[in-house]
Amino acid sequence: NAIFRLPGYIQEMVGRKWLGEKAGQGFYRKVKDEEGNSVILVLDLKTLEYRPQEKIKSPTLAAIKDVDDVRKRMKVYASGTDKAAALFRAMHYPLFEYVSRRVPEIADDFFLIDDAMRAGFGWALGPFEIWDALGVRETMDRMKAEEKRIPGQCGEVAGWVIEMLEAGHESFYKVESGVRHYYDYRTRSYRPIPGKENLIILDNLRSARTVWKNSGVTLIDLGDGILNVEFRTKMNTIGGDVIQGLHQAIELAERDFRGLVIGNDGAHFSAGANIGLIFMMAAEQDYDELNLAVKQFQDTSMRLRYSAIPVVAAPFNLTLGGGCEFAMHADFVQLHAETYMGLVEFGVGVIPGGGGTKEFALRTSDEFRTGQIEQQVLRERFLTIAQAKVSTSAEEAAELGYLLPGRYAVSINRSRLLADAKAKAIALAEAGYTKPVPRTDIKVLGRQGLGIVYAGAASMRAGNYISDHDRLISEKLGWVMCGGDLSAPTEVSEQYLLDLEREAFLSLCGERKTLERLQHMLATGKPLRN
Repeated sequence: NAIFRLPGYIQEMVGRKWLGEKAGQGFYRKVKDEEGNSVILVLDLKTLEYRPQEKIKSPTLAAIKDVDDVRKRMKVYASGTDKAAALFRAMHYPLFEYVSRRVPEIADDFFLIDDAMRAGFGWALGPFEIWDALGVRETMDRMKAEEKRIPGQCGEVAGWVIEMLEAGHESFYKVESGVRHYYDYRTRSYRPIPGKENLIILDNLRSARTVWKNSGVTLIDLGDGILNVEFRTKMNTIGGDVIQGLHQAIELAERDFRGLVIGNDGAHFSAGANIGLIFMMAAEQDYDELNLAVKQFQDTSMRLRYSAIPVVAAPFNLTLGGGCEFAMHADFVQLHAETYMGLVEFGVGVIPGGGGTKEFALRTSDEFRTGQIEQQVLRERFLTIAQAKVSTSAEEAAELGYLLPGRYAVSINRSRLLADAKAKAIALAEAGYTKPVPRTDIKVLGRQGLGIVYAGAASMRAGNYISDHDRLISEKLGWVMCGGDLSAPTEVSEQYLLDLEREAFLSLCGERKTLERLQHMLATGKPLRN
């Protein structure tokens, strides 16, 4: 088939062994400029010579920059008038024709093709889902109008799609009573997608079961007395709107429900606090406002811990910073096997300030055993935060101390995560859940622990393994985890540690090097070691 025939330039590249990065060059080649900096050149497909990359200006690409919803983004792409939009249509219109004709050749039902492309190739949407997002009938009309089909390559759209539209059915999928259905071309009607009946898909529930929402959070009734908190910000970062939404969720759940789940169907559970807001307040030296924001964050974590209803967190993928802190304060964590969980605040020049440092001090205290060298336990937990360790799996998250024995379970199937979390919330409620009592028995080591922390930080600095600012952050972290300048090991309360944590966080936000780290992370997405 002509559609699978490689272009001439590909054949020429293979002949020259320009096979990609491992071969030294392919469509791109990395070279050094006159100043010794790495520069990536691009292959000119007409001349097969490498040249500097050119920045492309595209109104379509500019228009989608702030569109987070992938379905809406596809719609913008398809309706554009520049080269980027034309490329999108040239790629997708033949694709739609092709996949429609593979039913029932390679799959009895079209939704299986979508499943394969999402699960096997990492697509956010399968081809029929993209087609739905663009509008099936509207896209068919545009395909005919643009006459982009090349005879002998893809052919026409399959007859069953035309029959579907002629029968008045405008989409491949639709949601009825919270259950997603697909169009069955054999019966010419919609049927529930098999195997999905017991899954919780928030997209299917949002329109009918939303009980409250703001710009960052949607609260959805999952049924059976369980309320779900869905973060809706970019990368599910945590700002004032999310804090407000969590407090509202707990208030509603305590009044009208019997359990609360924190989970979503996005790409990540949460990338942590919105550091842009922190940087803005710190740069403007608005410390009263920053102190209030940090305290609200801490109060939210504590309210999750001491609410009158069971709270189950459902983390997956990125669960960093504040997202990790919220999960650590839940009554139970139902997490996906592939979860990257960690307190990574060191990378932006601060310590965990939403209760994470306090919680690690508490968990360190609970690990102390008679006859044990307590400073060694402190050292291990201290290094987890100081080295910004992030788990590469659910079980490693437990090994690093982010999860507690008996208070977490792992879902292997990502699509079952919310259903499993809901089931756990129900089980906790039916077991007669009672809220825990705030802790006042947290053993901190005072000067005995500070000596280990300060000596270790000084040694690492002397060996040039860390910078002066790293040393300062380490000492601030140790100060909180050891309970401050106490002459002997002492039992303290959670609030005592939270106050120390907030004070240390604010003092670090007043450091110029912390501002540099925050600014660098915002600009590049990468940590700065200064």
